[in-house]
Amino acid sequence: MLSTALCAIGLAPLVQSQTEHSLTPEEAKAIAIDAYIYGYPLVTMEMTRRVTTNVAKPSGAHAPVGQFARLREYPTAAFHDVTAPNADTLYTVAWLDVGKEPWIVSLPDMHDRYYLFPMLDGWTTVFQVPGKRTTGTGAQQYAITGPGWEGQLPAGVKEYKSPTSMVWVLGRIYSSGTQKDYAEVHKLQNEISAIPLSAYGKNYTPPAGKVDPSVDMKTPVRDQVNSLTTEAYFKLLARLMKDNPPTAADAPALKKFARLGIEPGKPFEFSRLSKAVQDAIRDVPEISFEKIMAHSKVSGKHINGWLFTTDTGVYGTDYLQRAFITAIGLGANRPQDAVYPTLDVDASGQPLDGKNRYTLTFPKGKLPPVNGFWSLTMYNDKFFFVENPLNRYTLSQRNSLKTNPDGSVTLYIQADDPGGDKTANWLPAPAGKFNLMLRLYWPSEKSPSILDGSWSPPPVVKVP
Repeated sequence: MLSTALCAIGLAPLVQSQTEHSLTPEEAKAIAIDAYIYGYPLVTMEMTRRVTTNVAKPSGAHAPVGQFARLREYPTAAFHDVTAPNADTLYTVAWLDVGKEPWIVSLPDMHDRYYLFPMLDGWTTVFQVPGKRTTGTGAQQYAITGPGWEGQLPAGVKEYKSPTSMVWVLGRIYSSGTQKDYAEVHKLQNEISAIPLSAYGKNYTPPAGKVDPSVDMKTPVRDQVNSLTTEAYFKLLARLMKDNPPTAADAPALKKFARLGIEPGKPFEFSRLSKAVQDAIRDVPEISFEKIMAHSKVSGKHINGWLFTTDTGVYGTDYLQRAFITAIGLGANRPQDAVYPTLDVDASGQPLDGKNRYTLTFPKGKLPPVNGFWSLTMYNDKFFFVENPLNRYTLSQRNSLKTNPDGSVTLYIQADDPGGDKTANWLPAPAGKFNLMLRLYWPSEKSPSILDGSWSPPPVVKVP
């Protein structure tokens, strides 16, 4: 199977690739850094899958492979499974292994409610995204098939082919957050299902999941990934690439990685490298992650202190961009579905800090232009929610925001309650440094629009 996959993408010669003997320690380190960045999404997806599926039955944000986890309310500050979570939609999430057979996902009639069900492959590419924008809100069925699968599907079931065996169905259904609306969304969530093709049309009861006690269920996934040694990281990456094959466009990169012994499906043998090369690449994880995070300076547009990009969801060979989005917003959508401006500095370029008070003012008629909805979310410096007295992690159009006499809307971003009518527009901040993320779901395609640059978020201003 591996040789077939390699031939399909033009990599068969790599089976007998060069070794590291011709590499200097400096060359080996440069290759290792590139390989680390290249593989960061796949390794992160695998570690996320391990943590979120390591249960016997669905519970909260966790569910065994092949079963949906149905989040019944918005995440709290205790939620650390995924960086930059949202508090605008209720997640309905499943990890599928389509390497052996297809899985059929059924979605109910959403009754014109906003939703989207992006399907990510192992490299975080959104290969399909059924939802209100793309496929409407009627009942739908899809068969997600794996790489190389051929066969017959039931009538009326549309095929979505995944490039990898690993698939993450990252469904989101909009909710106003009231108990009444929660109940309505819960009914929809209960009607969403995933079954293997072999069980289609039969009475199917998902098997209990197998719990692996060796899986760390407490440490945030990003910390687990970043703590892997060079040897452990590349061993895992090489193994994962067997069932989650690189694309044809990745051939030049893989040819280079093979010089260090990093090849799809072949064991990475760190011990066979020379001592000089081993020593040279030991600190590659730390150096590579620093490079990934430093990419924020050029990863998108910088306007009024905000950083945002329309290069999400589909990355091609922009491996550094893909790794950066993985690090700060795993599961990011295509820009047509959502754009995520982020901010960590005020209008003067100084880091946002809870010891200060800030305002964000949208002029009259210039709230974020969207067909779906918008929200402003508060995160700490690690992109997790922040505990606060109101349990308020976001402000959005569903809030009863107070309008200024001139028609503008001012949001108050600070640690202490501004009091009075301003409390309605208060986004609580932590005591230390923090980040903001402005989500625009289904951004307007007509001017003004963030997609064509005719609209951009206003600056966050420090209050004297």
